[in-house]
Parts: sequence; structure tokens; C-alpha cells
Amino acid sequence: MYEYIKGIITMIEPNHIVLENNNIGYLVYVGNPYSFKFNEECKVFIYQQIKEDGNDLYGFKTNEEKDMFLRLIDVKGLGCKMALPMLASGNVDELKDAIESENIRYLKKFPKIGDKVARQIILDLKGKLAPSEETNNDKNFDELIEVLKGLGYKLPDIKKIVGQIDTNLTIEQQIKEALKLLLR
Repeated sequence: MYEYIKGIITMIEPNHIVLENNNIGYLVYVGNPYSFKFNEECKVFIYQQIKEDGNDLYGFKTNEEKDMFLRLIDVKGLGCKMALPMLASGNVDELKDAIESENIRYLKKFPKIGDKVARQIILDLKGKLAPSEETNNDKNFDELIEVLKGLGYKLPDIKKIVGQIDTNLTIEQQIKEALKLLLR
């Protein structure tokens, strides 16, 4: 699995770019290829999709875009080719606002997104994208939350115990305390 590839843009096509790194040209599907500049070095955040009939790379200018893409492809009925154009504008906040405000008309403007898929996006993602007021204190625990999510714990369970952990502890100590609380 790739996190990102840093290289030089050697080709720009209508639906992809070619990113050269160590004399290897990676074909990377992107939402808006023309937002990249030819012969410019850049870091492209990557999602790799491996299927029976192919091994595709999808690229994003920011990690926030990649995270939104990963959330979108988890929606039932929404694949990579449908989710990618939703990020073409590069404005993730606008997309989040449309989901939070249940703006079906905005979502249906994207190719292949009909009424049914737009409603499914809202059903699956509403309330999971924007930070809630109760999580403002959790900024001290961002790394801890990510580690626990990586271990497979669900975010609601993590949020229940985070307030009980001392912020003065090292990250290792915070993880140990969190695991004790989660295993009760």
C-alpha cells in the first residue's frame, strides 16, 4: 500500500497524470488532472485499488482529499470512478457541508450520482465528517484516537474513554490507559 509518491508530472491526460519517480512512470487517476503542472515536482497522496482485472492508483493533492475519498468509497453503491469526480474541485469542505445539510441537489450534480446514491451518501456519512462540539477537547488526543482506530476500535467507543485519560502522559502511556479502559 502506498501513502504518497513524490515525483515529477511527466504527462497530463483528461482523467489521469503520469508521475515519474526513480525512472518509473506511475499512471495515477485524479479528479482534476489540470490542477497539476507539467514537469513540476509534487507529492501525490495515493490510494491503490487492487482488483481481479487491474491495479489502479488514485491520487490526491492533500491527505484531506484522500480521507474524504476513502469515506466516499465506503458508501454502498459508490465506487472509485464515481467518487473521484466529487473531489475534482478540491473543495472538501463544500462537499462535507452538502452532506451535513442533506443537499441532495448538490450531490446529484456529479456524474453518475442519482437520487438513490445521493441519499445513501447522506445516510452513511452525515454526522461522521464534521467535528462535533464535544470533540473540541479531543484535539489533545488526535494521535491516540488515530492509533486506537488503527487497532480496530470504533470511534464512539474511543470518544467515551478519551476524557478519562491524563493529557500529561506520553503517547505510549495514553495508549496503555486507553486499552485498559476499552477492555473493561
